[in-house]
Amino acid sequence: MKSLLITLMAVMLTWGTTCRAEVAAETEDSETGLTIPRMVSLRSSRINARSGPGSRYPIEWVYQQKGAPVEIIAEFELWRQIKDWEGSETWVHKAMLSGRRFIRVSNPGENNIYAKPELESRVVAHVEDGVVGEVDKCPEGSSMCLIKFDSIHGWMPRSALFGVYDDEVIK
Repeated sequence: MKSLLITLMAVMLTWGTTCRAEVAAETEDSETGLTIPRMVSLRSSRINARSGPGSRYPIEWVYQQKGAPVEIIAEFELWRQIKDWEGSETWVHKAMLSGRRFIRVSNPGENNIYAKPELESRVVAHVEDGVVGEVDKCPEGSSMCLIKFDSIHGWMPRSALFGVYDDEVIK
């Protein structure tokens, strides 16, 4: 009888832990109401990147490029696991991220910025890889996005950018 009671208690504890984990996961999804993965940007020019979701985890490195795009790939309470333009995955506090959309030029070397969303249109400027710009729009069905680099507005191919998905529409 005693062993049956212990077994029953163990099953109930396991079930209770599983249920709490499922409720926490449902709450997490409903807390933000946003999809994962999703693109965001770095809010500050100094952001600690940690090995886990909490301030007790060690700092792996410090991001120093405000506005740089990152992809949220997981959420845990107030922490977001992100993937950067180099494919590195780390954790940052959600307050260090912004919903403003930026891109980072990922195509090596010099890249053209076009006057219209066509590769045959006039080139208005050139940018090097690693430069960060703000997304103005990415029309449906277009392989190009309108990007703002300081005072320069122009179109660039999505394939040269980190920070927008291939079929994503940004208005």
